[in-house]
Amino acid sequence: MQQAIKPIATVLNETYKRQLATNEYLLILNPHEELRNKVQQVKKEFYETYQAPTALGGKPHVTLVRFTQLALMEERIVQRLRAIAMGYCPFKVELKDFGSFPSHSIFINVTSKLPIRGLVNEIKDIQRLMKLDKDHKPHFIDEPYLPIARKLLPWQYEKGWLEYSNKSFTGRFIADAMLLLKRREGEMAWQIAERFAFQNLPVAIRQGQLFA
Repeated sequence: MQQAIKPIATVLNETYKRQLATNEYLLILNPHEELRNKVQQVKKEFYETYQAPTALGGKPHVTLVRFTQLALMEERIVQRLRAIAMGYCPFKVELKDFGSFPSHSIFINVTSKLPIRGLVNEIKDIQRLMKLDKDHKPHFIDEPYLPIARKLLPWQYEKGWLEYSNKSFTGRFIADAMLLLKRREGEMAWQIAERFAFQNLPVAIRQGQLFA
């Protein structure tokens, strides 16, 4: 009897450990493939000119919020984000030229900020679910941008910004969904946890879909 119980206890213990595991999360807007490739080429050229490894890291995206939370909280967060997305209307994201955070980052400007700020403000309503503890609070991006390279050394930033402040770039995409990415704390690779389509549905229909 004891031998039969052991595997069940082991399974339950592993499930409990997974739920108590801490994940890092990113909620993003994902450009279409053609635009991603265009931005990736810019990032590659920056890397080749200035030997900045961060220019090669990660796929091009616009971050809405990043946070750290226990895995067991994920389903509640997903449900609330799904409700927000159901009520949000798809919108156009306009990209133009380059900006920087002195003295460490260079990015592509997002010029159509208002719909993104509106979305971020709605997501802030559930920030208590995203807060792990006082040292791990969610970080909301109120000034959206699309990163090219970050954590630059002083010479990389100075020379890079001297060049890219005079370069031009244009691009646009329709944001019709947001993606929740996650990775176990300490890991490198991100995986998609959920995709939330913007459906512009009335409250009654959204509630019906969520609780059906």
